[in-house]
Amino acid sequence: MNELAILQSRIVACELCPRLRDHCRAIAKVKRRAYLDTDYWGKPVPSFGDPKARVLILGLAPGAHGANRTGRMFTGDKSGEFLYRALYETGFASQPASTSREDGLELTGAYISASAHCAPPDNKPSREELLNCRPYLEREMKLLKNLRVVVALGRIAFDTYLSVVGQRATFGHNVVHELSPVLIASYHPSQQNTSTGKLTAKMLREVFERARSFL
Repeated sequence: MNELAILQSRIVACELCPRLRDHCRAIAKVKRRAYLDTDYWGKPVPSFGDPKARVLILGLAPGAHGANRTGRMFTGDKSGEFLYRALYETGFASQPASTSREDGLELTGAYISASAHCAPPDNKPSREELLNCRPYLEREMKLLKNLRVVVALGRIAFDTYLSVVGQRATFGHNVVHELSPVLIASYHPSQQNTSTGKLTAKMLREVFERARSFL
């Protein structure tokens, strides 16, 4: 196994945050009615993508019935449908939808990680839980040798990345921050944002078009 793969196996085995681990296990046991016949992943969700990636996509945390169910970042929920279509349209993903770990989706030049690798209650990890996960991101960034751009999906991901690089900046959608790697902020593709029109498909596609322009 290479170093990135070893790191992902450590993430999957992580037990640093009892509240999050209990929540993920409970969700995996109770399930959502639509997925009663599905075996939930129920563990910390590893990062996913191209080890030679030049773009790192940083999200918040796995969805309770999305990645916590499927075991792959942004897979199996509405947020993922929105994100992967934008990645497909900008040449970073091999297909426009992601439903399971075995659906054949591959990323080219992109890698997806999260501020927290466990699904948190109400999508709100605590400050301590974010700090527990941060070393995994720090290590990933060192192992992803070709990184040129970081796309932060949402304010928490934006702040998490800034804390790693020791910088300050103001969040704004599709705003470029001339750091190294370059940082581009985006609204998170949550249903709350996409159903209200705060984030449209065109707006998200433009973020990744801008990311590609730096490559």
